[in-house]
Amino acid sequence: MPAASTTGITAAQVKSVREKSGAGMMDCKKALGECGGDEEEALVWLRKKGIASADKKASRIAAEGAVGSYIHAGARLGVICEVNCETDFVARGDRFKELVADMAMQIAACPDIEYVSPDDVDPAMVAAEREVQMKMEDMLSKPENIREKIVQGRLDKMVNEKALLKQDFIRDNAKTVEDVIKEVTAELGEKISIRRFVKYTLGEGMEKREEDFAAEVEAQTKALKAESDAKKAEPKEEPKEEEQKEETAKPTIAITAKQVKEVRDKSGAGMMDCKKALGECDGNAEEALIWLRKKGIASADKKASRIAAEGAVGSYIHAGARLGVLVEVNCETDFVARGDRFKALIADIAMQVAACPDIEYISPDDVDPAMVAAEREVQMKMEDMLSKPENIREKIVQGRLDKMVNEKALLKQDFIRDNAKTVEDVIKEATAEIGEKISIRRFTKYKLGEGIEKKNEDFAAEVAAQMRK
Repeated sequence: MPAASTTGITAAQVKSVREKSGAGMMDCKKALGECGGDEEEALVWLRKKGIASADKKASRIAAEGAVGSYIHAGARLGVICEVNCETDFVARGDRFKELVADMAMQIAACPDIEYVSPDDVDPAMVAAEREVQMKMEDMLSKPENIREKIVQGRLDKMVNEKALLKQDFIRDNAKTVEDVIKEVTAELGEKISIRRFVKYTLGEGMEKREEDFAAEVEAQTKALKAESDAKKAEPKEEPKEEEQKEETAKPTIAITAKQVKEVRDKSGAGMMDCKKALGECDGNAEEALIWLRKKGIASADKKASRIAAEGAVGSYIHAGARLGVLVEVNCETDFVARGDRFKALIADIAMQVAACPDIEYISPDDVDPAMVAAEREVQMKMEDMLSKPENIREKIVQGRLDKMVNEKALLKQDFIRDNAKTVEDVIKEATAEIGEKISIRRFTKYKLGEGIEKKNEDFAAEVAAQMRK
């Protein structure tokens, strides 16, 4: 069948059809040629031919798109992903936004996936697994001429089970995710690709302590009694008259595990803090709650040694979906994690991460010691340092290193809602207010298209160049 003539098709016509359909420039030109220059018929022709040309779009550069997230009910599972297209026009459309939301939910629904495409798998891992499979006992009993084929089949199955594109689509099990991407590519007329994703499962890899509450109260009470007895046995200096007035001895009151549990449930404070509060307040639960609130700040640092394996996963997507953050913030109990105060803290921390372009880790303690050592060596040999007295060089370099490390640490940044505080101050305040250890465990930040080459060309010049071919 002879190719339809594109003679007389103008750049303005091509541009008009492309803007309406989102299809590629040459597809628009061909459609207009097939339809005698009729733009409406060309749009219909493009829709009909879309699927056939979807694979051809795979070589094009997709540097636009959106960052999306999904937080599952209960905030114990969260996903952030980046999906790319070719133009901002398509990225702003409802169909593309719907796709991004579906992909984030798809990732959350697939527990075993580790990468986007089978092409992303580590070749060294596949080679090692192939070697293991070839030496398995069941393989040695197979005819030698079919062993390679059997092993390849097993490897393909293993690789595909961990690839997002090969999973059944959650909204239609008759399709794979790869099929859906191809359909949307055809429908929108641009290359669509899932670039990357990260999934957080709350507390994964963390030790979680499970102990009987009453037994814990009893054990801690015995420990405190032993500590008290030891202090009594030590010789004491006579206290000053002013101190004697301030330190009025409290009569010993029997505090039960039930009372401690009641105060802990209401306050979220630590067990021994609750017991101490009850002792100070003659067993009055309401007064104990007030006492805990007043003493909170002083005891915030002491909670740092406790295990925080509960909490929540949260996200923040900046307006325009070009920047997104996923965070995990931990506390000690599910009771606190469900509270409004803790939820507000997570939202603030996610927004804080998005607002800090230079942060790379949570605490200065997370920095790579090898990097610091290498930087110290460089700093000590800098020309301006050689002119300084030898006895102060180390102090100057340490100051520079501390500044460099702190600039990349989330906890050392000014808090976005109150510049008079750092993020570390906010976490300490929340720890004191809530009564449990609060810690930011990890974060991931995606900036749309970072690292992707983006092609910028004049549209009219490109049309004219292509039409001359």
